[in-house]
Amino acid sequence: MADYIWLIPFFPLAGFLFNSAFGGRLSKSAVSWVACLAIFCSFIAAALVFAEFLRLPGAGRVFEMDLYPWITSGQFQVAIGFRLDALSVIMCLVVTGVGFLIHVYSVGYMHDDPGFKRFFLYLNLFVFMMLLLVTGNNLLVMFVGWEGVGLCSYLLIGFWYEKDSASDAGKKAFIVNRVGDFGFLIGIFLLFVSLGMKGVWTLNFAQIGQHAQLLDGPLVTIITLLFFVGAVGKSAQIPLYVWLPDAMEGPTPVSSLIHAATMVTAGVYMIARLNFLYRMAPDTLLVVATIGVLTAFFAASIGFAQNDIKKILAYSTISQLGFMFIAMGVGAYAAGIFHLMTHAFFKGLLFLGAGSVMHAMSGELDMRNMGGLREKTPVTYWTFLIACLAIAGIPGFSGFFSKDEILWKAFSASQGYLLIWGLAALTAGMTAFYMFRLLFGTFHGTCRASDEVKHHIHESPRVMTVPLVILAALSLVGGYVGVPHVLGGSNAIEQFLAPVFGQGAPAPAQPQTAFGFVSTAWASGGAAGHESSLEMLLMALSVAIALVGIFLAYLFYVKNPALPGRFTASFAGLHRWVENKYFVDELYERVFVRGVQRLGAFLLKVADGWIIEGAINGTADALQRLAGRLRRVETGYVQEYAFAIIVGAIVVVAYLVVIPMF
Repeated sequence: MADYIWLIPFFPLAGFLFNSAFGGRLSKSAVSWVACLAIFCSFIAAALVFAEFLRLPGAGRVFEMDLYPWITSGQFQVAIGFRLDALSVIMCLVVTGVGFLIHVYSVGYMHDDPGFKRFFLYLNLFVFMMLLLVTGNNLLVMFVGWEGVGLCSYLLIGFWYEKDSASDAGKKAFIVNRVGDFGFLIGIFLLFVSLGMKGVWTLNFAQIGQHAQLLDGPLVTIITLLFFVGAVGKSAQIPLYVWLPDAMEGPTPVSSLIHAATMVTAGVYMIARLNFLYRMAPDTLLVVATIGVLTAFFAASIGFAQNDIKKILAYSTISQLGFMFIAMGVGAYAAGIFHLMTHAFFKGLLFLGAGSVMHAMSGELDMRNMGGLREKTPVTYWTFLIACLAIAGIPGFSGFFSKDEILWKAFSASQGYLLIWGLAALTAGMTAFYMFRLLFGTFHGTCRASDEVKHHIHESPRVMTVPLVILAALSLVGGYVGVPHVLGGSNAIEQFLAPVFGQGAPAPAQPQTAFGFVSTAWASGGAAGHESSLEMLLMALSVAIALVGIFLAYLFYVKNPALPGRFTASFAGLHRWVENKYFVDELYERVFVRGVQRLGAFLLKVADGWIIEGAINGTADALQRLAGRLRRVETGYVQEYAFAIIVGAIVVVAYLVVIPMF
């Protein structure tokens, strides 16, 4: 099996190369068959590896191979190599499984688009880059995949490049990600040099893990913080989240692929892969958890006042990624990956469901122009409802198990992060509210569309609805691989990932200082307890919070639709801030975009105009003036030349006579 793990990323690459070479001469159907078959073959390869894993003991669930040498310089060697362990095989299954369903869905969704063939080229390349990222056995191969998904996101977000909004969104995603990637790259350099000074020249994950103890604490903190900067950009956390809502300018299957299965999960995966470094840096873990919970809450609040159905889902993605970073920050790496998996199911379903709604509504995105679609699009409605129940954390659905696991780990962490748990639990209730606001506003009530749009409302074709049904089934049963012990389960996914993550993160030396007002007694009690009664109580509390959120959404948007208008009128100022996303984009536009433009204009005038051009033009002018003066010496009179020769001869003779005297 170890000799064939390269096949997992190879098939999407082969599909991309084949359609690049021959797609122009093939029909749309042939191109889509090649693209979909490539991802399906990759999924089968990942499933075979997973089946092999299940037959092996935990310590033996590691397949690693070097395909060929890449860079050799002295003691340093790096190869194009692949590593499959419990973590990467789960990521491969999620990426290829959900990616395949998105490919199939795209056949129907993009059927009439003139860029149909180009679209599938980009999709195959995107999946290949993501698989390269999660299967690489060293930081350089991971970084190639990391940058590759950034490139593909630019190509896919700006797919309809003839629209200024789409091309601008693609550039925005690319540039914002470069900010984070700069931190990631500096982190790689610092780690490489720091280990090299200890005599270990490597970027291989296994070797870094073996020699991580050679690094001192402050240095590890700096390295992990730099890596986290990269994760903040790629996974759209505060303050680099602004590119993700604009990514909705791409086709809806792109939104589903980016938000559910690929790019935005890269930052979470990277921290999980380097967990052995993060366990050595408790201060960094505190930063990770804090940024995660603030992002989750902030993005959820923005979702309250958005009317574009894809924008609501975009902010929902940012918020759910915040939950994953909470898990990483409290050392619950397995819980974070568990939520990454369940999120791929229900968020992929939500975006594809939104695409089905757009298909029915002739491309309409504004929820205020929808309503009453439940009867005309029953498959879309019921699958969308399942996804909403899953993301809200209703018992029995996949999101309940993974979200509750994160909340429990945050509460019971030895750090005693009470505020993080409380804010995360509140955010879970907010999620339930705005997701059911979306559901009720889109599918319930009376249809508010124009008569022409009403006439064309219809259910999507089977090529689009079958992936919805499959993802709905996964959103229902996907969480049962992580049933906690308190509910009679064995948390199988945590056991499966245990060889990768070990026992989790160590506690900081002084947990009571995390937020100043969290007591040591609470911290030690939360860490030591893990009692079934307390866990059940917290589980019931989180479910109750979610149910309150759903009830409020029902009250506002079904029972009494006039309430939202009265509420926004009473809090007009607050509503204006939330509706305009707290004017963060405007702030960034003024400070960074215009600031960089003004800096560029200043440098153009001073550095380029005065210094560079001044030096060049000044040198030319000086030489021209000197030449003008020297030119006067060349008079053309023989007597003056003879006089110059005599003077020169006198000077030479004097030099030869005087110098020996000294």
